[in-house]
Amino acid sequence: MVTGIFAAWLIMSAGATRAQSEDPPVVVDLSKDFVAITAGFTGTEVLLFGTFEGKGQVIVIVEGPANNATIRMKERVAGIWVNGSEVSFEHVPAFYQILATEELGDWLPQSLREEYHIGLDHLNIRPLGDVSPGDKKMFRDALIRNKQEAGHYGRGPGKMRLVGGRLFRSTVFFPADVQVGVYSIRTFLIQDQKVVSTQVLPLAINKTGMEAELYRAAHQHSALYGLAAIVIAVLAGLGGNMLFRRN
Repeated sequence: MVTGIFAAWLIMSAGATRAQSEDPPVVVDLSKDFVAITAGFTGTEVLLFGTFEGKGQVIVIVEGPANNATIRMKERVAGIWVNGSEVSFEHVPAFYQILATEELGDWLPQSLREEYHIGLDHLNIRPLGDVSPGDKKMFRDALIRNKQEAGHYGRGPGKMRLVGGRLFRSTVFFPADVQVGVYSIRTFLIQDQKVVSTQVLPLAINKTGMEAELYRAAHQHSALYGLAAIVIAVLAGLGGNMLFRRN
């Protein structure tokens, strides 16, 4: 029933888009445009579905807000592993996942991959400061590997299911420790190795309830939040000590 409703909506949306544009359209939507992070949040899936007209391939890039990130290499000193050299990068997406109706092959030129930052190799992640080319590659690869192990970056393009040759759908999983912020869902219709239609949707991820209040306090009043955390920890320790003495 739900799939039928989606299909009907997509066909009507495609017709409306054709009336407004001469370009071959691509239409995409999400099952929800807001993800609420509560105390019991363990991750969530968001359904992505859409339609396109004519022949071609569809690529969807799900990208989180960009931040600076530092990656450190472990070094063994006197038999103990300690933090060694480090490199900081800017423009690091908090989340990055590609979905495509076909495996990325020769039909997607390198020029398009570079222009639209399609693929991990083409992300605009730049080191801060003077870093040698060798160190840049080593630390950049380590940063991406850590993101993949955390489930924040895809290990490869995810497959989108095609229905009837023009309807597509897939799901994107956001882990429990996903960063809050506004995510962009960029959709490209590729025909004859050219981008002929695009669409961008926002997806907001934010904390709600008690989680939101604690998050706001930690960021807006960090000194007081830290002091309160210390006081609570000390009181909890004293209370536990008193209980053990009574027993």
